[in-house]
Amino acid sequence: MKKFKPLIVLVSILFAVILIIPAVLVLPFTDGKANGELGEELTKTPEQNPSSTDSAVEVAVYRSAIGKIENVQLEDYLVGVVAAEMYADFEDEALKAQALTARTYIVKKMLSKDKMGVPDGAQVTDTQLHQVYHSDEELRKKWDKDYERKRSKVLAAVRATSGQILTYNGEAIDASFFSTSNGYTENSEDYWSNELPYLRSVSSPWDKDSPKFSSQKVMSVKDFEAKLGVKVGSDSTIGKIVERTTGKRVAKVDFNGKVLTGKEIREALELQSSDFAWERKGSKIVISTKGYGHGVGMSQYGANGMAVEGKDYKEIVKHYYQGVEISSAESMLATITAKK
Repeated sequence: MKKFKPLIVLVSILFAVILIIPAVLVLPFTDGKANGELGEELTKTPEQNPSSTDSAVEVAVYRSAIGKIENVQLEDYLVGVVAAEMYADFEDEALKAQALTARTYIVKKMLSKDKMGVPDGAQVTDTQLHQVYHSDEELRKKWDKDYERKRSKVLAAVRATSGQILTYNGEAIDASFFSTSNGYTENSEDYWSNELPYLRSVSSPWDKDSPKFSSQKVMSVKDFEAKLGVKVGSDSTIGKIVERTTGKRVAKVDFNGKVLTGKEIREALELQSSDFAWERKGSKIVISTKGYGHGVGMSQYGANGMAVEGKDYKEIVKHYYQGVEISSAESMLATITAKK
């Protein structure tokens, strides 16, 4: 038997060389990363790696333009909302913050018994009454040649926050948001009736860089009086601001005994913000505003400004929504699925 040992040794060496050579040849070209078929699962784009958490739920969306209900997979719905509500070219972390607010809103809405403004069979509309939503077909038309890049960017933000929602004391919050602040956000009760502990006024200095930070509107005195149901007289006095909100917007204006809230004036005159000032010039009134939107919750331009400075989406949402937690939505999504 001894005479066979050299042959056994030779065969063993050859076998080892056969195993080692492919690895030696591959290593210099991998650059420390998984490539080719072995690395395919690690290098797939968001388009190829669907989120199982969001994809397991469908949203019944009432398409207001055509008067029909469409059942949309939650992930696709969130892409359509983020793309409609925020510029796709905003920073990735801002888009993630928007995706998180959008998921929080719809989860809370689907769990709620409140169906106000929603047609039978639907859970939400595609308008500002709830969240604006654009279908994939609408996004293709909107973005045209930039469709693939922008959709991929938004989809990545949705999947980066997959299964996450914002909670306060274990419950999904009212994750309200708006375009641009006047430098501060509003306490919820200063614009709406409910006082919510997580919707507190915070500073938002980044908004000053927003193209929507300031605006002017000119209207006739007659139009002004008709829309507000007031008389301003012939002198330069238009009305006296008697109270301001914590967020430095107009709370109340006294027109010779008739008191209107800043919100009432904003809505009647269709102003961009309730932080306004006015000046009479002959038969015209020039109204200047700061900010764009109701001012409650997350400022979108503020979120983007924070992201530019290196803040991540978790830091962004915890700045604009005080005392909240980022929680798993799996149990809530399971409840929604079980209802169907």
